[in-house]
Amino acid sequence: MAVIVTGADGFIGSHLCELLVTKGEKVRAFVYYNSFNSWGWLDTIDQKIKSEIEIFSGDIRDPNGVRVAMQDMDMIYHLAALIAIPFSYHSPDSYVDTNIKGTLNVLQAARDLETKRVLVTSTSEVYGTAQYVPIDENHPFQGQSPYSATKIGADRLAESFYRSFDTPVTIVRPFNTYGPRQSARAIIPTIITQLLSGKSEIKLGALSPTRDFNYVKDTVAGFVEIANSANTIGEEINIATSTEISIEELAREIINQINPKVQIICDEQRIRPDKSEVNRLLGCNKKITALTNWKQRYSFEAGIAETIEWFRKNNDNYKADIYNV
Repeated sequence: MAVIVTGADGFIGSHLCELLVTKGEKVRAFVYYNSFNSWGWLDTIDQKIKSEIEIFSGDIRDPNGVRVAMQDMDMIYHLAALIAIPFSYHSPDSYVDTNIKGTLNVLQAARDLETKRVLVTSTSEVYGTAQYVPIDENHPFQGQSPYSATKIGADRLAESFYRSFDTPVTIVRPFNTYGPRQSARAIIPTIITQLLSGKSEIKLGALSPTRDFNYVKDTVAGFVEIANSANTIGEEINIATSTEISIEELAREIINQINPKVQIICDEQRIRPDKSEVNRLLGCNKKITALTNWKQRYSFEAGIAETIEWFRKNNDNYKADIYNV
């Protein structure tokens, strides 16, 4: 298959590109154009794998570039998005342009080019705070941040193209993915980078919310398994472990692995507005296990251990003293 990955220079996208190459796919990586000729995290992967990837620099907000990038591709994994929730509070226009209009550009090109498979990346944040658990794909949507609202909009556009034009769309909905290369705006890198910087206290926001954490290698394996199944076309599919852990429990686990003497202090600027905080996420994975061969391979403890080891070697790339929104 000739496949293109948007957002390939990012955290999950770079891991997905690596996996696709090892599976023998012909991979084109759509990376965000910049004058530094940086390919993001793809610059750091094994040279042998990188040499097998075709790089296309562009901007997901530009329909012409997206269309050119998607020519001659059998399948698209659309991951390009703005994802930081605090940043969406003060810059929502950029989220509409990137997450909604960017997805529309992909869908329009896929329709015109008759792309064989279109995987659109969603997020568990579209569900908002759980109204029941485990959260299955029938759970109501609730836009508790401008970010989640734009992802809901993108999902519904994707659904409309499937229903209106028979575009072979699948909406892939990972729960909270973590692992090597993740941005420090996420909770696990926030904790690890502060600890590895030798701090005696670490700053966190709310400790009571719960999340369903996927190790990144399990997440990208889920993408591939969903793409390999004809039964997933037209579906919305969670990638979840069906295991729940609070932010405090998470922090204690990481602290115990790195420095058990460290204390947690509350930093007010890291706390979301009350009605915006998603207090509980616990995903149901019955659908993905029924329609594909996917199963979770990494325990939380094993995934955290691998993540910590990677950050030990790469912590200099992060600014632990700064709150990364």
